[in-house]
Amino acid sequence: MARGTGSGRVDVAVVGGGPAGLTAAIYLGRLHRGCVVLDAGHSRARWIPESNNCPGFPGGISGDALLARLREQAAQFGARLERTTVTALQRDGGGFRLEDGQGRTWQARAVVLATGLADRLPPMEDVEAAIACGALRLCPVCDAYEVTGRRIGVHGPWAAITAHARFLRGYTADLALLPTDHAGQADDLPDVEVLPPGGRLEFDGVHCAWVVDGRCHAFDTVYPFLGCDTSAALARQAGVVLTGTGEIPVEPGQQTTGVPGLYAIGDVVSGLNQISVAVGQAALAALHLHARLPFVPRAPD
Repeated sequence: MARGTGSGRVDVAVVGGGPAGLTAAIYLGRLHRGCVVLDAGHSRARWIPESNNCPGFPGGISGDALLARLREQAAQFGARLERTTVTALQRDGGGFRLEDGQGRTWQARAVVLATGLADRLPPMEDVEAAIACGALRLCPVCDAYEVTGRRIGVHGPWAAITAHARFLRGYTADLALLPTDHAGQADDLPDVEVLPPGGRLEFDGVHCAWVVDGRCHAFDTVYPFLGCDTSAALARQAGVVLTGTGEIPVEPGQQTTGVPGLYAIGDVVSGLNQISVAVGQAALAALHLHARLPFVPRAPD
């Protein structure tokens, strides 16, 4: 419980209020488990102008609208939503102690980490406006369909952009690579244009362009692959041994390896960063930890 608000422990603290964390809270509420969602407000979903591959929304839905619906639904089933950033997570007896930057603390029998990832964005002006209008896009699996047949740029280190070029070539014949480091030869994609490295991305309010060697190459959309930052450090604080690439290892049911009662779901663990995947992992985690927590029989009404 938060300091000054009572005594005892909440059943589950969910760290992160994106689609994964809020779905877990919905399930936990419907399982009659006390749940607090500690959310910094930085879900990657907030960047989505319109998602058309989110099941159940044939007309599309924005990330903000989806998050609002999920928050409303989680609250409907008793989840307590608090806007804060968790900075410390430690095992405490048979459960966990969480703390934020303001010194507030919570105790929970189980914890679900749904802290996601933070995309590294190009250092250009009005990057948020570019994302909002679709000139800059962050997930080709999510929305490359919407730019089928258009002129697409793929921006980032050579190794990263060549790995994604084949996937995007399935959506357009007008594809160009915009390398940040060096340009090589895309031998398996001879029809893909390779622009000189060392340029800069600019946004004119409608399109992004790669400006290099005195020329301006405009695109209908650009996909940057500059990497992501993760908050897996919280899992490490609680005793999880991260993989060599800094990922959180999980077992069936999404429980972290070696730390009973600590779960991880969504982009912070998944290699396929999709809302549908995050939602499925949330359901698995909620049901697994519900079975692990002390049984509470329903009293007669």
